[in-house]
Amino acid sequence: MAVNRLYQRFNVNRQRSFIGFLVAGAIALLVIAIAGFYWFFAKSPANLIASTSQPGAAIFVSKLSPVMVSLLANPDRLQALEQEEELSKLKTSLFAKSGIDYKQDIQPWLGNEITLAITTLDIDRDLENGQQPGYLLALSTQQPEKSREFVELLFSKRALAGANLAVEQYKGVKLISDNSQPEQDLLAGAVVGKDFVLFANDPKVLRDAINNVQAPDLNLTSSPEYQKATKQLPKGGLAVAFLNLPIVAKWQGLELPEQLYNSQIISLALNPKGLLAETTFLTSSEIVPPSLPLSKPVGALQYIPASTGLAISGSNLSNLGDSDVAKLWRQATATIYGSKEDVVSRLAKPLADVQKRWGINFPEDIFSWVQGEYAIALLPEEQTTPHWIFVVEKSEGVEQGVTRLDAIASSNGLSINPLTIDKQKISAWTELTTATKKSDVKERASFSIETKVRGLHTTLGNYEIFTSDLETMDEILTTKDNSIIDNPNFKDSIAAIPLPNQGYIYLDWTKSQNLLERQVPILKLVEVLGKPFFNNLRSLTVSSYGTDTKALKGGVFFKLNNS
Repeated sequence: MAVNRLYQRFNVNRQRSFIGFLVAGAIALLVIAIAGFYWFFAKSPANLIASTSQPGAAIFVSKLSPVMVSLLANPDRLQALEQEEELSKLKTSLFAKSGIDYKQDIQPWLGNEITLAITTLDIDRDLENGQQPGYLLALSTQQPEKSREFVELLFSKRALAGANLAVEQYKGVKLISDNSQPEQDLLAGAVVGKDFVLFANDPKVLRDAINNVQAPDLNLTSSPEYQKATKQLPKGGLAVAFLNLPIVAKWQGLELPEQLYNSQIISLALNPKGLLAETTFLTSSEIVPPSLPLSKPVGALQYIPASTGLAISGSNLSNLGDSDVAKLWRQATATIYGSKEDVVSRLAKPLADVQKRWGINFPEDIFSWVQGEYAIALLPEEQTTPHWIFVVEKSEGVEQGVTRLDAIASSNGLSINPLTIDKQKISAWTELTTATKKSDVKERASFSIETKVRGLHTTLGNYEIFTSDLETMDEILTTKDNSIIDNPNFKDSIAAIPLPNQGYIYLDWTKSQNLLERQVPILKLVEVLGKPFFNNLRSLTVSSYGTDTKALKGGVFFKLNNS
């Protein structure tokens, strides 16, 4: 069984390298496009609106495709990136092994769309030789004749390098492919009509693409799910991705415990302060929002210091576990990790540690009585565990909830002691510990008793505030005019999110990067792949909004340096 899995993985990996320089380039251009849009926003905003918000290459893609990603702008419009030499380096390394000169051979004809799609999970549908996905790369062309010359040049160079070429006419389209050895990359290409140049990892993928055009009911544009998804796209989006979620799960070999959402569409658009990535999850069920939408940021944020690295705010946690947001999270968690692993415990490990150490269950012991506004925050420290803050609006059940937490603290051996900070009365959960000291007397030791604060809570205005330590509580009490809502970066970020909405998840990347890398190591790899972007990322803000009862819509706003 293990050998078979290894063999299948080898086949998949070999197939995924099918075009080498072209596919890697398409992905890299998409990453660099995201990183570079903000540079050129300041220089020529009028030229940064895509001519269409939908990829034209969707007509080549099967409605059973798990994923399609498109850049709807010519990569050469990212000329501002030349200052950082990122795009120049990419072009040089991308075509170095192929003998192709980008400026001479590709730039003259390349249009305003690059689309990459997985068209099928298994090209030959033979389970015996492993899963071999079909990949399709579509490049729009402005000059069909020049693009034909490029395809001929590309394959002639491969022939000179030892590949055996095959040429066929298929439904009026000339297909060129090479019959390479198994250890080499297989490549097939064609110019279809006046608009697109297609490349694939197998001639069958190209034939299927042509069939999809000539039989419209086969292609993605005829899919009711895709049609519903594209209606959610904003105008002028510069990049778009569509995912068929059940097929994505099948591709990953997963059986999801909960499959509420059928598809997802993501778009990227410019904003004067950064980039807004909007996403919509579509379902045939009725969406149940976790709470009523908010027309302004919650008042609980006034007690969150501006130094916060991560802040989560909204209202009504009491039905969060049964909401469609929670169901989406469980579906996404299973898809990403292949299990029901709680990713939140990775990102907010200090809170997870509190839950474990105290023997509490957040949904039952806390969320159940939070029916008003709330805010949760982490204040990262370089060498120690981040401090945490939890603010909840006074409402029915809050007083009983606080009493319950005091009782849990007592059952865990903690004492409830009154304290005063800056004339503010505070209840502290404390623990007595002993410390041994050396003594001059032989065989005798002296002891001292120390008091450790494990948590605190107090009432300010109409809010109950919980913190992890005295220093954090003191910062809240003594810096009332320096809260996160006065932070210009936070103001710019939430201004980009439509109102009304369900609240915000705000992450200051510069303050939280080290913490996140420790908790989610894969982020380091992501940062390497998207270095131009992450080097200039200031913060990101997540929110959900929209009124469609069959779609869960939200956005992620990326605030970038110098924007």
